[in-house]
Amino acid sequence: MNEWIFDIWTIITASTVACTSAILGSFLVLRKKAMVGDAISHSVLPGIVLAYMVSQSRASWVMLIGAAIFGVLTNVLIEFLNKKAKMTADASIGITFTWLFAIGVILLAYFTAGGIDLDQECVLFGEISMINLDKIVVDENLYLGPTAFWFIFPVFILVLLFTTIGFKGLKITSFNEDYAASLGIKNGFWNYSLMALVSLSTVMSFESVGAILVVGLLVIPPASAYLLTKKLKVMIFLGCLFGIMSSVIGFYIAKHYNLSISGCIVCVAGLIFLVNLVYSIIQSKSKRNISIQQ
Repeated sequence: MNEWIFDIWTIITASTVACTSAILGSFLVLRKKAMVGDAISHSVLPGIVLAYMVSQSRASWVMLIGAAIFGVLTNVLIEFLNKKAKMTADASIGITFTWLFAIGVILLAYFTAGGIDLDQECVLFGEISMINLDKIVVDENLYLGPTAFWFIFPVFILVLLFTTIGFKGLKITSFNEDYAASLGIKNGFWNYSLMALVSLSTVMSFESVGAILVVGLLVIPPASAYLLTKKLKVMIFLGCLFGIMSSVIGFYIAKHYNLSISGCIVCVAGLIFLVNLVYSIIQSKSKRNISIQQ
């Protein structure tokens, strides 16, 4: 099978992850909870280990179930500490993911000491360059893409439908929760629904394409878009565009220089952010000068 087909599917998979992450990440940036994806990618480790302990299987679907349960638990704990214990969002995230990750490390060390081969790197951190090794082929000839793509694509559709239908509720609760409450909008429902989708998309993505890529695309492209516009729909569109650009450019840089694809994609996303940051600063100074002259 031609190598370019594998390349195209790798880019398509990365771009799908990028768009899914950009849509959700836009709301996280507005809510000042951009690092929730990073928290989930670390705090699901005990869920993975416990899933193995119960099932004695390293099958992907078993690991994903365990990870998904602890991903939701992570969000519940973050929201509890933030809303009920009145802690700041960053403190709630930091406490939750370090505590759960530490529990996972202890459990992992216990299993390793018992002679059980359960490697954190294998079950927690994937690498997008390897996704075509696990592929779907029909009649030994028709290549339908890597399994990783068919894991994340339904999540992308779900995220797209949810944000389209619930855009008003997500928008108002992201900008002003007090105003949303005065309108009778249930902040809790939208918060937990958004966090559940973040948990699902993160878990479904990182096992195959890598935690670095997921977390990077969840934060950097939406943050880049936020520098250029204050309109939410435009921010989401630009976030998706920057994510796709990062995926395409990062992939070919990595292929040309034989580097990590995930690392190059995130680095390109960071460079796009820096360009937008410089542009934003220049525009801000220009407007300030015009105001002073008037």
